[in-house]
Amino acid sequence: MSTATRAPVTTGPVPGRARRSLRARRTAGLALLLAALTACALLSVAVGAKPIPLDVVWNALVAPTGTEDDIVVRALRIPRTVLGLVVGAALGLAGALIQGHTRNPLADPGILGVNAGAAFLVVVGIYVFGVTEPLGYVWFAFAGAAVASVAVFVLGSVGRGGPTPVTLALAGAALSALLGALTSAVILIDVATLDAYRFWAVGSLAGRDGQVLTHVVWFLAAGALIALASAPALNALSLGDDVARSLGHSVKRTRVTGIVAITLLAGGATAACGPIAFVGLVVPHVVRTFTGPDYRWLLPASALSGSVLLLLGDVIGRIVVRPGELQVGIVLALVGAPFFIYLVRKRKMVHI
Repeated sequence: MSTATRAPVTTGPVPGRARRSLRARRTAGLALLLAALTACALLSVAVGAKPIPLDVVWNALVAPTGTEDDIVVRALRIPRTVLGLVVGAALGLAGALIQGHTRNPLADPGILGVNAGAAFLVVVGIYVFGVTEPLGYVWFAFAGAAVASVAVFVLGSVGRGGPTPVTLALAGAALSALLGALTSAVILIDVATLDAYRFWAVGSLAGRDGQVLTHVVWFLAAGALIALASAPALNALSLGDDVARSLGHSVKRTRVTGIVAITLLAGGATAACGPIAFVGLVVPHVVRTFTGPDYRWLLPASALSGSVLLLLGDVIGRIVVRPGELQVGIVLALVGAPFFIYLVRKRKMVHI
């Protein structure tokens, strides 16, 4: 979490040829991500327990006739694909934000207690109120994520220095440990709660209908707008708090708005699909290879990469145990952990 060595933010004067080369690399990277996202979306609609040819998918979209394939495409796979696009983008954005605000290359949205808060209130909803459907989990999960994030910010703000990357990380770790212990206590004393909770906790796009996305999409949209608008302030913060203040940015206001955006993005995504690991952790490191540390490029690229990764993981989960299905949370854990270890060992991790 040390900030002694940081990569320079490429927003200042850059020689003309280098600036053009950097812009070309960033533009090419975004174009490749858009192409990959299109391919993953098509695979998500066409691949499953029952493969559907792309021409049949096209007919189901533009001229449905009520066949079984039309119903599968329009009622099941299109909503699932859209949910994956939106949730993946939210997790990618949240990961880039939390790494920028904490200046910690190993941070992910869970560091603010988002996952722990969501999990605890989902368990409360199941145990106390008898909630059993994914749609019923949404509001409990989002409320838990929001309350946990606020609590972490309040705890991290105690003291003369106010909220800093170190105090926020420590407060998040402490609160996550507490909420994790409380969650474990509830599910251990009630087997029915454990059975219902474990299907949510694995993280999945399956079994979520369009209503789930309808409930969280406005929170995710608001979080995305706040995140993208905060890019210049994050660039200044990456140079240090004192430099950011000298450039006219309010460090405290920037951190408050950042935590609000992270809560909306990660809380909404977790509420919709359960806790999904590694997207927010891995994606920012991958896209920094062509965007550099400039958050004006890093944030949009992280959103696109998050969608690509989540949809690709979901497609892999449908293939590897066909005709069954492996939840995307498990797939990303199995693939993401070795990949991240390789990333760290292969090249020096980018300083934030």
